[in-house]
Order: sequence, then structure tokens, then C-alpha cells
Amino acid sequence: MPAVIATPAHSAAQSTGRSLPHRMGRLAGRSLAYCATLIPVALLALVTAPVGGAGAAAARWRALRTGLLGAAPTATPSRRPGPVAVLVHAVLSLLLGAAALLPLGIQLLLVLRGVLYGFVEPGPYDHSWGGPTLAGAWVAHFLIGLPFAAVALAALVGLAAIHQRLTRSLDGERRALWLIPSVLLIALAGALLFVAWTHQI
Repeated sequence: MPAVIATPAHSAAQSTGRSLPHRMGRLAGRSLAYCATLIPVALLALVTAPVGGAGAAAARWRALRTGLLGAAPTATPSRRPGPVAVLVHAVLSLLLGAAALLPLGIQLLLVLRGVLYGFVEPGPYDHSWGGPTLAGAWVAHFLIGLPFAAVALAALVGLAAIHQRLTRSLDGERRALWLIPSVLLIALAGALLFVAWTHQI
């Protein structure tokens, strides 16, 4: 039987193929954690920026973008952001953070109503999805929650990507014209979805 010779290109392709799910999972996890910090960091900036904490607030966002999200750092910031720029960024961050509460809530629901369904729902399961047995209802709720959780993770990745683009503007990079309208549209869509959801419960 002839031996298989692993060329560097072949090995790289195999490595890339094996690591793609790992990279995607890592990106999703980082984006989830990043989006979960948006509201508290924005609120802290709103309080501290007017009293001389604009530089520290910008540094916190920069650290989150490069450390937590793993984004490439700005080579040399061309300017230090002033209090007004930081306050505007904090308001935009607050809007994105509020919109992120919906997909974050879906992830929490997957854990509580999917992974831990049997512990949080005592039954009976006669009218539950997958019932009347506990095992059937548990599996059904978990499987039904998976596609919603996947869509929610994709939304968190998108929200984190948009916010890190906003944060780069604090270092003097030119802000794309579509960024602020996109943030406002996302916030509006999130508010409408939240209102629609509250009318269903």
C-alpha cells in the first residue's frame, strides 16, 4: 500500500478544515461575551466621560475590541477622543447593547428551556411538545431551541462586528457612512421585536 505523503499545502488544508468549527465557535463565544458587556461599559462611560474619564472609557472599549473580541488593534491612534465623541459612542453602544438583549435572552432560554428543561418544568407533559414523557418533551424543547439559538448567535456576531467598527473610529479611523444609520435601524428593529414579543406573552 503506498504511503500518503502529506505536503504542506495538504496539511494546511486539513488543519484549516479541522479548525473551522473551532474558529466559528470561538468567534460566537467571544461575540456573546462582548455583546453582554456593551450596556455596563456604556453606562460607565456615560457617567465618567463628562468628568475627565473620556480617555479611560475609550481605552476600555479598545481593550474589549482587541482582547475579548480578538480584533486587530489600531496601529497608532491618530487622536485622543474628547468627551463629546465618547458620549456619542456610549449612546450608540447602549442602543446596540439593548438590541443584543434579545439574542442574549434566546441563548438563556436555550439553557433554561432546553438544556435544563426537566429541572425547570416539573410537568405534567401531556400537552408539551414531545410529551407525554419527560424525555420526549426534554429532547423536543432542546432541538426546537437549537435553530433559534444559532440565529441568535449569528446576530450577536453581527452586532459585535458593527460595534468594533464604531470603536475604531475613536482612534481616528474614518467612520463608514452606514454605521450610525445601521445602529439606529437595529435599535428600532429590536424595540419593535420586543414590543411584539411582549404582546404574545
